Amino acid sequence: MRSQTAAAPANVVRFPGPRSAPSQGRDQKGLLDTVYTNGSMVIAADDKDTKLMASRLQVFGFLNVAEVMMDGSVRMLRPSEAAKLALSRPWRLSRPSFDDLPPLAG
Repeated sequence: MRSQTAAAPANVVRFPGPRSAPSQGRDQKGLLDTVYTNGSMVIAADDKDTKLMASRLQVFGFLNVAEVMMDGSVRMLRPSEAAKLALSRPWRLSRPSFDDLPPLAG
């Protein structure tokens, strides 16, 4: 009989320190889960990382991005505007409405 030992493979190097848990607001899946669960989400004006992630998701049609004005009204941003990362105003992220899509021709 051969004894089974739990020896670590020789070609695996472990980096020191604990693994960090994925942040709910810092990864794309977490951002989408938050927006789709709550219906919308407001991003602070100076949160460049989340705005960059949201602008990428807007290009693929997963999110709507709107700029929140001083009076509380919102202005929808085009993907080209969102990609410029305006850091002067907060953004409101929301789920895209699939009701506005034209019917499939067939």
